Amino acid sequence: VLNGQFHQHTLPDYKQHSDILESMIIKLYSKGVTTREIADLIEKMYGSHYCPAQVSNNSKQMIPKVVAYHHRKLSEKFFCIYL
Repeated sequence: VLNGQFHQHTLPDYKQHSDILESMIIKLYSKGVTTREIADLIEKMYGSHYCPAQVSNNSKQMIPKVVAYHHRKLSEKFFCIYL
């Protein structure tokens, strides 16, 4: 008890979704997997329903990274090796 407030320490705080699941969604989406396919995978793997709209909302976190990638400064010289 701290300042009259009780804090339990045996169980972690409830979260609706985990950071691991969000990062997996972002990685799958960046690899070209559709939001419906990701939602189906989550339902099969974890047994919890994830609608494509939720997947889409999570994948929107990638937009600033994509924009930064497109506007990055490129080197004047590029090297290429053909095998």
